[in-house]
Amino acid sequence: MKRSLPRVCLEPVALRHQESFLDGVRRSRNAHRRWCAPPSTEARFRAFMKASRRDSQQSFLLFSKSDDLVGAVTISAIVRGLFQSGYLGYYLFTPYEGQGYMTSGLASVIGQAFGKLGLHRLEANIQPGNAASIALVRRLGFRREGYSTKYLKIGGRWRDHERWAITKEDWSLCGKGEPKCEKC
Repeated sequence: MKRSLPRVCLEPVALRHQESFLDGVRRSRNAHRRWCAPPSTEARFRAFMKASRRDSQQSFLLFSKSDDLVGAVTISAIVRGLFQSGYLGYYLFTPYEGQGYMTSGLASVIGQAFGKLGLHRLEANIQPGNAASIALVRRLGFRREGYSTKYLKIGGRWRDHERWAITKEDWSLCGKGEPKCEKC
């Protein structure tokens, strides 16, 4: 039996979200420390919000149907022209991990990227030890394309990453908007 994914609403980053976003970052500090560095101060949140308004970046906040801020997804370094590509970054806030929120939210963002935004390719760079994130992109149809040594500096250390990507041709949905899986 297929598990039903929770409904997630996407909203652009806005100043009204600052307090709940920063609270989520504080609650999730231990969970995020090794994998990512979300904005953790008012100044960094405002810079994140400002960057989200550029043509080269789209950021979405994920809200549960009960209006809880559960996480965020960003498409950064968007390049137009012949490339039509961007890089994904994403994270959930504690205690929303493992409940399907990111699968649902990232699927929605990918749909917008390949639809409304007109992108052709998305790439996610993931540390090899981040099993949950690797399982997520696999579930959504990404393929592993390579390995980048000392790719990003996170938590004060240069960390290796696996490169995972999906193209518009690879992306399809089935059923009620749930991501297509290998069994569909």
